[in-house]
Formats: sequence, structure tokens, C-alpha cells
Amino acid sequence: MSENPRQRLRELGMALGHYPTGPLNAITDVAGVAVGHVSLHEGERTHTGATAILPHGGNLFQDKVPAGFAVLNGFGKFAGSTQIVELGDLETPIVLTNTLAVGRAIEALNRYTLSQTGNENVTSINAVVGETNDSRLNDIRAARPSVDEIEQAIRDAQSGPVAEGAVGAGCGTVAFGLKGGIGSSSRQVKVGKAQYTLGVLVQSNYGGHLLVAGKPYQAEASHDKDGSIVMIVATDAPLCSRNLKRLAERCFGGLARTGAALSNGSGDYALAFSTADAVRRTPLRRKEISDIATLSNDVVSPLFEAVIEATEEAILNSLTMAHTVTGYNAGTGKPSTFEAISLDAIRRL
Repeated sequence: MSENPRQRLRELGMALGHYPTGPLNAITDVAGVAVGHVSLHEGERTHTGATAILPHGGNLFQDKVPAGFAVLNGFGKFAGSTQIVELGDLETPIVLTNTLAVGRAIEALNRYTLSQTGNENVTSINAVVGETNDSRLNDIRAARPSVDEIEQAIRDAQSGPVAEGAVGAGCGTVAFGLKGGIGSSSRQVKVGKAQYTLGVLVQSNYGGHLLVAGKPYQAEASHDKDGSIVMIVATDAPLCSRNLKRLAERCFGGLARTGAALSNGSGDYALAFSTADAVRRTPLRRKEISDIATLSNDVVSPLFEAVIEATEEAILNSLTMAHTVTGYNAGTGKPSTFEAISLDAIRRL
């Protein structure tokens, strides 16, 4: 491609919003958060993978983190969501993958969690898996990624810069008729005298009429309105599960800013968790009354605004960092190509 290497939105001269980004402008700006990918670009038929997000590097089943889950249009499969809604915590890493790999991702999370020291007597695990359907570029009926490959994404997770575009769970995704993928962004927010970081990671695979920083981008397949997106939010702000649900809901504000159709055929999901030590659900805290300090309702609005900004930018990064992919449409049995968004066209907006 003539426009390689790909660039993030800010490298193209567009800075969204009012809040400053973290050093990496990624979900891993939240201390302790790690991301791992397994990317499968093999021959003409396989363009798929998995992405794992770990809230911290310890035993998550033992040291659970509070979490909140939100859904706008539920045409999708999000394993583990009902227990998060009920109990308000997260006890496994989060895996994103393709629709028909959800079961294998659950098995990979079970295997990973059961193998950890301290979990020798565990008999029930709430594995958390989000998905979008990559069958327009991938032979989704083939059993890829495998359980082993997904588990490798979990074990390979690390802090630092996050690979974006047609990687991991974004290898075969399509957004606005263009090549979609994985994108991330972060914001730093002051609440009183304290400063907090929040980061967003998305798997974009949806449609509508694309807006880049509020400006229309003319994509040939802008009518391609169906599809799905999963948005994962991490923050070090000490939030309860109820306010984490409210934070997750604000992701849909950022989604709408990109021109999403929010159609009958869309699956729009968001999950937010807090890494703050003050709110971690340790074994001791789960057994007795504990005094947990959390941010009140009256002070969380800046975080809500910041997550809207970060979600919008993460989605646009998923597009600008993706490269053109030629693959296999499992629904038609024919080859298919989805072009990367034109960076030159974005510069001209």
C-alpha cells in the first residue's frame, strides 16, 4: 500500500476532545492493565484472532475487580455478562474474538484460571468473552482461533503500547464498509485534588455514515449499517460497580459521534472496570464488612465526558491503523476485499 505505515488519528493532525491523553494514549496507560493479541492472517481464508485484556497481573479470580456492563442493542453474544450485572465484579481476563469462537474462548479462560496457584479448589468460573462477526473476511466456520491460540493471547498480555488495526480480534472486522479492527485511547481527568486515568479498547465491526472528528467521510459502503462493537473501559478511579455501569453506558456517546447507525442488526456492548486498590474485591473484603472509599455521584461527570472522548478516538484509531485485507466471505463462499480508510482523505477533511 502507498500509505504504509498506518498512523493514529493524532499523527494525522486531529486531536479530539478537551482532556489530555495518557503517555501512550491507550488502555494500558491505566497502571497494571495488560493487553495480548493472537493474530491469524493465513492464506486466503483465515483472518481472525483474539484479544485479551487483563486488569492486573495477579490472580484475578482471587482479587476480583469491580465492573459494570452496558448494552445498547443486544444483537450479539457477550458471555459472562449476567453475572457481572448481578454481582458487579470481574474474575477473569476479558477475551474478544469472533462469534463462533466464543465457546473456545470460554474454555481458554477456564483453563488459564484453573491453572493459577490458589485456584486449586475452584469449581465455578464466570468467563467473560465479547465477540463480533468477522465472516466477511474470514472462514468463520473453521475452528480458529483454537483454545490454545486464545490462551496464548491471555498469557502474552503485557503493558506498554497496544497494537492496533487488523490485529487480534480485529483481524477480520469491517467498519463503515472499510477495514476495522482494534483501537485504543486514554484520558487523564482531575477530580478534586486527585488525577485519574481511564482508557478504552474497542473491537470495531459496525456501520452507519462515518464521521471523523464530526466531519463526514464518504465511504463507498456507508449504507453498511449492521454489525457490532465491543468497548472495554479501564480506570484507576475508585468507582463502585454501579458507577462503572454508568461509565460504560457513556461509551455509546462516543460511538454515536462516529456516525453509528445503531441499527436492528447491531450488537453494541460496553464493559468498564476499576483497578483501584481501594475497591478491589479481595478474599478478606468479600468475607466481612469493609470500609471502601469510592467517588460519589456528584464528582464523576468529568470521567463520563472523558470516556466519550476516548471511545470516539479509539474507534477512529481502529480504522486509521488498519490495513487493507483480502480474505474469504464465508456467507457467499467468494473472495472479498475491504480497503483501509484513506489517510490522505482524512488529512484533507
